[in-house]
Order: sequence, then C-alpha cells, then structure tokens
Amino acid sequence: MAKGLLGIEGIERSEIEAILERAKVFQPATNRHTKLDTLRGQTVVNLFFENSTRTRTSFEIAAKRLGADTISITASGSSISKGESLVDTLNTLGAMHPDAIVMRHAASGAPHFLSRYLPTPIINAGDGAHEHPTQALLDARTILDRREKLESLRVAIIGDIAHSRVARSNIHLLSKFGADIVLCGPASLLPRELADIAPGVSLTYDIREAIKDADVIMMLRVQLERQHEAPIPSGEYFRFYGLRLEHMSLAKPDAMVMHPGPINRGREITSEVADSQKSAILNQVENGVAVRMAVLERILA
Repeated sequence: MAKGLLGIEGIERSEIEAILERAKVFQPATNRHTKLDTLRGQTVVNLFFENSTRTRTSFEIAAKRLGADTISITASGSSISKGESLVDTLNTLGAMHPDAIVMRHAASGAPHFLSRYLPTPIINAGDGAHEHPTQALLDARTILDRREKLESLRVAIIGDIAHSRVARSNIHLLSKFGADIVLCGPASLLPRELADIAPGVSLTYDIREAIKDADVIMMLRVQLERQHEAPIPSGEYFRFYGLRLEHMSLAKPDAMVMHPGPINRGREITSEVADSQKSAILNQVENGVAVRMAVLERILA
C-alpha cells in the first residue's frame, strides 16, 4: 500500500485482514485516545471536493492521534473555484511534498488517474459512484466486533445501489470472504449488471426477501444529488424500501443494522430501528477513526 489506498477491488484479502486486525488496537476499548508519535513530522492533506462530515473529520482525528500534521482543503476553498484544473491543483500540492493526500471527488476514477502522475500516496475517500474503501473496511471491522468471522454471513444491502460507492466497496470486500450478498432496491436504482460484480451476489426488488435470514442489514442513503431521473417520492420509497421494526422479525435473531450515514429518518429507516440495540450505526462512526488510523499507519509508518 505504499502508493496509497485507491479501492478494495484491487487489494488482497490478507491486506484487508491485516488492516482490520491492526484497527482493533486503535479502538477506544484498547486505546484510550492516547496521542502517538508514529507519524510525527509527517503531513496529511485532506482534499475534499464533496461535502463530508464523518469521513473528513475521522481522517483528521486519525492523523492527529498518530502525531501527524493535517491540512483540510475543500473545493470552495481551493483554486479550483478560480478555474484551476484538478491536475494543476494536485501538482501544486505535490510540489509542497505532503506525505499523503486523502481525496474525495465526484468523478469516478479521479484518485486512480492522479495516482499515476503523483508520487504522493493517495487515499480514496470516495470517488463518484465507484468506491469508498475505508467505509467498507470500517463496516467489516464493525461486523467483526459482533461476529467471529465474515465468512458465510448473509448480508442484505438495501437502497440506492446504483449510485452507492459504499455498496460497491462492501461487495468487493465481503465477496473476498465468501459472504452471501443480496442487493435490494427499486428497479431504477438496482442495475442488473451488479449481479456480476463479484461472486455470491444476488438481486431482489423485495425488501422482505432480502432481509429474510440476514445476519447483517446495510441500509443506504438515497443519493438525490447523483440521480438524473425524477426521484421516487419519499413516502413511496419508504413504503417499499424503508426499514421498519416489523421487518426485523424476518432476519436472524441476532441480526445487526448498519448505515453509512447521513441517515434520512422516515425515508430509509425508522428511528425505532436506528436507535435500537440491533443498530451498529454509531459503532461504525467510532470504528471510522480506528480503521483510518490503521490505514494511515500502514501507508506512512
């Protein structure tokens, strides 16, 4: 991972296992937020061209807990707002010799393209509808906090699959461990070709079928900002694809509920489920820092 982390698809299972195991050391139960000097003297640039709360903040906290200096730049605060190209912006940053660039961009493949021209390691914090590798890693860490292993789990991923980089990264990761993955959503948001993205993937338009006997239920945000067609009315979407308490009886008795956030309550999930004991949503946020510490350490230490 010397050249950064661009996606889950291209890395080996052993690499994933090493990151997940190392992240355990950085969890609050093990590490009481002690500031380390592992990356002292190194600089991490957070370059976000899309809005973010969880990812940007957790990367910044992760870097600082490892002793690194951080600089956060948004599109509106960069020279891109003055007409500078993305390549020129990255070349300018590269000339300042940061040790890593954490980058989120609306264009799928943008981090991959730039990594071919910059010596600086790039960590993909989400590129369009393509991948969000550290989200899949923190999701896996969260599952393992409640399960012994990822193998043989039935995982239902429900919602706006078509526009979800979270779904794609999770599919790539979970399939490496032999999980049974069922994708569910309305036809307009569930492309048939996704069944071929990895082994063990099936599709359904029926939320009840997806949830039946599930070990893990991953709900997704409806990404209105990426939809070019008329969106499904909120009430209609919730009626057919919103997760309600009554659905939980169909899943395994110890099933867990996840959501990458931000949550749209009453559209994708009810408060009764989001705030229940089965919900691991806040655990995901907490693990975001631990996993991103493990990733930064692996790339830079």
